[in-house]
Amino acid sequence: MIPNQIKTVLLLSGLTALLILLGGLIGGKNGLLFGLIFASLMNFVSYWWSSKIVLKLYKAKEADKKEYPELYSMIDEIRRSAQLPLPKIYIVDMPQANAFATGRNPKHGVVAVTTGILNLLEKNELKGVLAHEISHIKNRDILISSIAATIAGIISYVAIIARWGTMFGGMSGDNDNNNNMLELIVLAIIAPIMALIIQMAISRSREFLADETGAKLIKDPFSLASALEKINQNVKHNPLKPLGVTEATAHLFISNPFKGKSFLNLFSTHPSMEERCNKLRSMQL
Repeated sequence: MIPNQIKTVLLLSGLTALLILLGGLIGGKNGLLFGLIFASLMNFVSYWWSSKIVLKLYKAKEADKKEYPELYSMIDEIRRSAQLPLPKIYIVDMPQANAFATGRNPKHGVVAVTTGILNLLEKNELKGVLAHEISHIKNRDILISSIAATIAGIISYVAIIARWGTMFGGMSGDNDNNNNMLELIVLAIIAPIMALIIQMAISRSREFLADETGAKLIKDPFSLASALEKINQNVKHNPLKPLGVTEATAHLFISNPFKGKSFLNLFSTHPSMEERCNKLRSMQL
């Protein structure tokens, strides 16, 4: 089985290769350059201010140390094991049991938990969830997801240029030109879909890696597996309503908070809970 770190590298390489292939067929550097600048600017903003944006979206408030001493104590213990600075800790007031991590690097890490998860889980299960979230910070998953989003964004942008170019560029009577045009049209339609599939696969591989890293940090994969099962059932009964931009934050959470049926598993930001729990319970520490 391919380790998740290597899988991420292979998937990012696949995204890059797809971009080069599309750019090569178009044959123009300007489209690629504009796409690179546009997508990079979009994701630069997301990378640097993602924590502030997502915390504001969910009306998260910084946890009072006097009100949540046990939460601070658990996170402090885990972050010491991970050799990380203490992340900021936030509370999201909602009945759904969930949690997420954000922050552009370990020095600016943020861990947020819902009131629902604090009420639902046993102490050892909550510790497993917190270890998972701190693992996202340790593994620099915000940076990796930003890189993947940038490359996928460029591919989508260049594909749009290619589609418009073929629509208004006219069709030559030359068979070779017609064949090249047809190849470009097909690739311009398929490339963004392939890019999205690869981007989602990267997200799923990072979830597996955070599960594995978190379980190793606390030397207890079974508590995290138990927590994931409880969270999964809770989210099914308390799904959030997708409101435009909030859907783009789904990959941050330990469980997709919207629980909408994905169009095939290929487009899911998270692996199935059954698969995650099976992997955790089969771990040998």
